[in-house]
Amino acid sequence: MSPSPLQAVTPALSFQPLNFSAEAPGPEGWRPLLDQCRAADLAGIDRLVVSDHVAFGEDLEAYGRPEIGGITGGVQPTGPDGHWLEPLTLLSVVAGLTSHSRLMTGILIAALRRPVVLAKSLATLDVLSGGRVDLGVGVGWQREEYEAAGLPFEGRGRLLDRSLELCRLFWSQRVASYESEGLRFDKVHMSPKPLQPGGVPLWISGTLNRNVLRRIGRFGAGWIPWGADAADPVAGLARVRGALAEAGRSADGFQVTAPLGLRRGEDVGAAMDRAAALAEQGITDFRLGVRVSSELSAATDELAPIVASFRTAVGR
Repeated sequence: MSPSPLQAVTPALSFQPLNFSAEAPGPEGWRPLLDQCRAADLAGIDRLVVSDHVAFGEDLEAYGRPEIGGITGGVQPTGPDGHWLEPLTLLSVVAGLTSHSRLMTGILIAALRRPVVLAKSLATLDVLSGGRVDLGVGVGWQREEYEAAGLPFEGRGRLLDRSLELCRLFWSQRVASYESEGLRFDKVHMSPKPLQPGGVPLWISGTLNRNVLRRIGRFGAGWIPWGADAADPVAGLARVRGALAEAGRSADGFQVTAPLGLRRGEDVGAAMDRAAALAEQGITDFRLGVRVSSELSAATDELAPIVASFRTAVGR
């Protein structure tokens, strides 16, 4: 029997443009990406989602290893010399070009950033965007990325937990103090705070192992399924509920994402029927992976009817 919905959150439609390129962009640079973001905002897309890599080693086959955070059969979309835009910098630019869509990382390898700087960057982006930021985080899969940052790959889960703990501390306390192994400070002030009550919502990505479930229970406003769980996120909802209950939290307001799976040329109605069925089972955020035109007007025209069909299907 399928679990009932986690709560009555209005289903949202997200769009994930490519903020990376296998080669250096052509004469237009990254303008087509920015135009796609503007088009999505004009068309009524609820969230814009961008991904993260800071640096690459040369063992890209590690992405296909689920035991270290990759995904079975996974193939990196670029080689080690691919061009990847830093997501928070990109979203800062996109914030100034848009007014409606929320701005999300899906995901940010948050532990690679110093926590106090990460907290400050996100608070600034949230203030300047009018409270539109969602932070999706995960531990990543690439050892070399952590080594380049001078951080232990084996301890990356603990580093992520501390980063999230400190972000919440800086966002919620006028005067912050903290003490743990390797980090201590007292009477530290950081302003501005995020506009959103409670700070920037934290979405936890990962396959539902013990550590991910604990992280969801402690920090999560949402779950971004990964690995085997991404193929059937509804099946994981009962375990997510259990993690929230164990942490003494209600499931009300919690969100879960799933791919919409719409391809160019596919019948939109069939895809929206699938979305409506998933929404009834608790999925709240639908990730649209369709590729659209790189020209502003054409991309808007392509996305607008998809948005309209989605809203009709889910009863918005």
